[in-house]
This record gives sequence, C-alpha cells and structure tokens, in this order.
Amino acid sequence: MSRAAKVIRPELQAMHAYPVADATGLVKLDLMESPYGLPPELAAEIGRIVAGLSLNRYPVPTAQRLRALIREVMQVPAGCDVLLGNGSDECIQYVTATIAREGAVVMAPVPSFAMFSMHAFFFRVRFCGVPLRDDFSLDSRAFLDAMAREQPSLVWIAYPNNPTGNAFAQADIERIVRAAPGLVVIDEAYQPFAGATFMPRLAQFENMVVMRTVSKIGMAGLRLGYVCGRPEWIEAFNKARSPFNINVVTEAVAIKLLENKSVLDAQAARVLAERERMRPELERLPGLTVYPSVANFFLVRVAGPQGAGTRVFESLKSQGVLVKDFSAGHPQLQECLRLTVGTPEENRILLNAMREALQ
Repeated sequence: MSRAAKVIRPELQAMHAYPVADATGLVKLDLMESPYGLPPELAAEIGRIVAGLSLNRYPVPTAQRLRALIREVMQVPAGCDVLLGNGSDECIQYVTATIAREGAVVMAPVPSFAMFSMHAFFFRVRFCGVPLRDDFSLDSRAFLDAMAREQPSLVWIAYPNNPTGNAFAQADIERIVRAAPGLVVIDEAYQPFAGATFMPRLAQFENMVVMRTVSKIGMAGLRLGYVCGRPEWIEAFNKARSPFNINVVTEAVAIKLLENKSVLDAQAARVLAERERMRPELERLPGLTVYPSVANFFLVRVAGPQGAGTRVFESLKSQGVLVKDFSAGHPQLQECLRLTVGTPEENRILLNAMREALQ
C-alpha cells in the first residue's frame, strides 16, 4: 500500500473529481457560459486597467469597492451585506464550513447542483437529498416532512434548479424557509434568465440568504460568486473565508463590467431570445423530451434503451458539439443531456447535429 493510500480518506479515494470535459475545437455548450465576448472598446479598456494593477501586492482583503458596487447594482436590500467567493463553489464551501458541527445535516432537493452534496461530504456532515417528482417539480410536502424529521442545519434551494432548468413555486419555497430550523440558501445562479428573485425578501426572513454568481452573464473566467444576507450570517461566513480569496484582476475587471452591466444585460436578453426560438425546434425532434426551462439551458431526455443518451452525446461530440451527459449521474437523470443556449450559429449547429444523432 502506498503512503498516499494510507493517509488519504478511503471514501475520498473511492470518489471521482468533478468532471470538466476538454472542449478544444468543439462548439462549447456544456457549462452554461455566456456565448458572447466583450465589445472591443470595453475589452481594450479592461486591458488598460489590468496593465495598471500592482500584481506584486496582495489584494485589499475586504474588496470593499466591489462589494459596495454589488450591493448597488444587484439591489441588495439595505442592512444586508455581501460575502465574495472564488465562484459560487467557494461560497458553498464557506457556508457549509460555518454549519459543520457534529451531527449537522445538509438538505436539498435532488437532482440539483452536485456541489451541495460534495461540500457536505468534504466537511463530514450528512447530506439528505429529497427526490423531485418525475417531472422535476418540487414535492413540497415530502420536503417539509423530511425537514421535520431530519432537522437540517442548512437547506439549499437552487432557483432555477440545475440541471433541470425549472423554477420551483415561490409559495413552496417560502413554506420551506418558514419551516426550516436552520439556514436556507437560495442559489440564484440563473436569475438573469428567470427574472424572479428572493433578493428583495432578505429582510423578511432572518434564516435566508441569497447566493449568486456572475459566471452566467459573461464573467465565468473571473470566478466570482457572492452571498447576500443579514450581517450576522455574512460575518459568520467571513470567518471561514480564505484571506485574499478575490484576486486583484478579478476585482478590477468585475468592477468595470458591473459598471457597464447594460452590456451584459443586453447579451443575456439575446440568450433569452435564442432560448425561446430553440424550444419549439427541440420539441419537434423525434425521440426527445424537452423539460421546461427558465434558465440558459435545456434538459432533454433521449428515448430508447439504456445508453441512448450517451450514444447521442457521443454522436454530437463527433460532429463537433459538446454538451453535458448526465446518463451516469443521478438515477432520475438517466438518458438526459443538458444543452447550453449559445449564439444563433452555435444553436443552428447543435440542432442539425441533434437531428443527425437521433436518427
């Protein structure tokens, strides 16, 4: 037995790292990124800003200016504060670390974002997943019953949900927040495409915070997520935060882009228009079930025997299109693929490749 095998946690040895496929040379529609780059003038201005940064110095640890801008631009309610993370993944890490006392339970609907359960595993707290209905709607009665039984310290609700794309009923989420014995985090990563938000209601619920990311609106490469909530929650999360976790390039570029948020909003509107144009096109394809989506992607299920989803995934890839295959994931996602909405040309290529793959 190697020295590594002796000291690495056995359950960690048995798991796989989060898979991210190589998209070199492919139409990249697997990770819900914005398909649009920056206008040349704005990109040039950012280049000048980055050139003037003092890369030899550590960042200002509080990122005060960026946090203030997020409060303003994202309409964070008065009296609430903001925690920044290196992507929302790191925010999930800090939130989970904050509640990770012995015997704590983390709960979420499943299937949902894999990092909710992964960070529970990393911090040795028990994860309890409550299955969605077959149509991926939230079974609120089952969820409330599970909360009463398990008494979770932390509940995650993705709104809209990933990878299913649907948004659970606000009334059901409100009932969960009111009944939860601990903290409820509303993950609004896809809010720019769904419109609805719980952000204005932060002052109403003392046990709720809202988490977002700028990755889906054109800043995925910056890795910036944030959590908004009452000061007592943000102060606690901040104690688990790594110092200098937001680098100077991310901070400076994010400030410039948020000051020009109208550019990002216009790009998101183009994605929304493409989503609605694609929906009937996908629904007309034989052998494909298209689930409702208010995000910037579609979850689809391929009809056929076991392995049909992966067969279509491989056919798409051979035609130069990369999507996300969930066939080996959660049992409710068998034969499912997730398709990111791209540019009109990328979507045309995807639809043609999908027609070929389904034959």
